[in-house]
Amino acid sequence: MKAKKVTEGIYLVGSSDISDSRDCSVYLADLGDLILIDTGAGPGFDRIMSNIESLGFDPQRISTIILTHCHIDHVGGAHKFKERCDARIVMHDLDARIVERGDQKMTAAFYYNIDFKPLSVDIKLTLKEEHLFVCGYDLTCLHTPGHSPGSLSVCLDMGGKRVLFGQDIHGPFLKEFGANLAEWRKSMEKLLSLKADLLCEGHFGVFQPNEKVTEYIERYLEEYGE
Repeated sequence: MKAKKVTEGIYLVGSSDISDSRDCSVYLADLGDLILIDTGAGPGFDRIMSNIESLGFDPQRISTIILTHCHIDHVGGAHKFKERCDARIVMHDLDARIVERGDQKMTAAFYYNIDFKPLSVDIKLTLKEEHLFVCGYDLTCLHTPGHSPGSLSVCLDMGGKRVLFGQDIHGPFLKEFGANLAEWRKSMEKLLSLKADLLCEGHFGVFQPNEKVTEYIERYLEEYGE
């Protein structure tokens, strides 16, 4: 597989199929400045950079990296991207604490046999909903705990569509990693209320239109029902 356009202004530039087997889905948003949603585990960094270039973009234009949660398959490449692109790192404070101390266990870096060093986070979000404004676009960052205490989802209206970056909606939900199913159910109801036209998920691809997004989320709500 190759890097590809998902919809106007949104691109898939990394995944277990196109960058490294350990990578989550990595998305690029072209808002004038480039925004990266997650970074993969790290070993696939060069491939992701090449994928961005293959789509006609200069990676140096990446101004912001939003890390949706602290697990290594999502944050492992952040050190290199920050250094190479001089981009700011955005996370929810609860998961930022984990990456800032370089926690091998809570990032699951030990499981992937990756050495994760402490990562400085530039913007730490603390509210249920916060807004990042980039080139006139509103990136709505929603605290959606469940998979991890500081999981974020990002909503973006562009090109006449509501795009939702909802990484790892499917779990897993391991208590030793701070997972909380009761909080997750509330988070999923919040995401359903957005009525997104397109869901960019963390491992299982892109779902559209809204009927498919709703079906995907509700399937997991049913599976992990009370």
